[in-house]
Amino acid sequence: MSNNAKIPLIGLTLDALTKVALSGGMPKFVGKQLADWLYKKRVTSFDEMVNISKKNREWLAENYVIGREKPASRMKSSDGTVKYLFNVGGGRNIESVYIPDKDRATLCVSSQVGCKMNCYFCATGRMGFKANLTPAQIINQILSIPPVPAKGEEPMAELTNVVFMGMGEPLDNLDAVLPVIEILTAPWGLAWSPKRITVSTVGKLPQLKDLLEKTQVHVAVSVHTADPIERGQLMPAQKAFPISSVMKMLAGYDFSHQRRLSLEYIMWRGVNDDIAHADQLIRLIGNLDCRVNLIRFHAIPDAELKPCSEERMLMFRNHLNSKGITATIRSSRGEDIMAACGMLAGKNK
Repeated sequence: MSNNAKIPLIGLTLDALTKVALSGGMPKFVGKQLADWLYKKRVTSFDEMVNISKKNREWLAENYVIGREKPASRMKSSDGTVKYLFNVGGGRNIESVYIPDKDRATLCVSSQVGCKMNCYFCATGRMGFKANLTPAQIINQILSIPPVPAKGEEPMAELTNVVFMGMGEPLDNLDAVLPVIEILTAPWGLAWSPKRITVSTVGKLPQLKDLLEKTQVHVAVSVHTADPIERGQLMPAQKAFPISSVMKMLAGYDFSHQRRLSLEYIMWRGVNDDIAHADQLIRLIGNLDCRVNLIRFHAIPDAELKPCSEERMLMFRNHLNSKGITATIRSSRGEDIMAACGMLAGKNK
């Protein structure tokens, strides 16, 4: 088997790793040992797997690769946000954003190169769709950040949260996202609580239903306007997945306990920032238990949209709060390095 054809081991679940071990004539328990080395100890070479025999390590190295890849470059914002660029082959790049905030360190991960959703206000959407990431390429972002600090550098805080809000529509690549969530939450993997993970979506059905049935992670739905005609102009996905249908489906699930539902709402001047739009959003939400994240718009080339004023955002938030809906204004991070919401485009600076 040539090196190019070797399958990465990261991104494989315990079941898949056990099949790898059995296919090499190893005992079943070696699958668990592999998971331990890959996800708990985070090794980067087979030689480090000292409780697996030399013969078995050699067989693994002949047929597989670990799959870990360091970031190709990084840019640091004045606010402490760090954007990492990863090469994913074929001359393509993706970006991940590390966001430190007091006792939290969140990584915004990518699930695709580009995106099929073609939202008017998003730099990734304007790239068009290039490729789905593999589970290995998704989990590599999480395993490789924060990196081991260079000599003289302060170590960065370990990740506390992961949000699938980077490049791509996660539910358009759900077959790769689900095993990554399993690795993050399973006791043989990183053993995280699902409450540390949020998956963002335009509301892609029926994959959203699959995510809700198969995981307990938080969900964030990109709404941006409750007006179906306006939303269709900004988000072509509205035609296939009307926000009213998405909300109707979400009403069948309980978001009042462990799992949280958030609605994402980017605010544009003169487009969706008045009380009439707030009232439309209130009617759309109805009795659904959710919170609304109001997001400042970050200008991208060729999009004739402008951010609304701070006063408008406060007015909008206060109106929602007065009607019993929890609404907050998300702090903007990493805009100076094109790392803020909607700005990722995989550009190698």
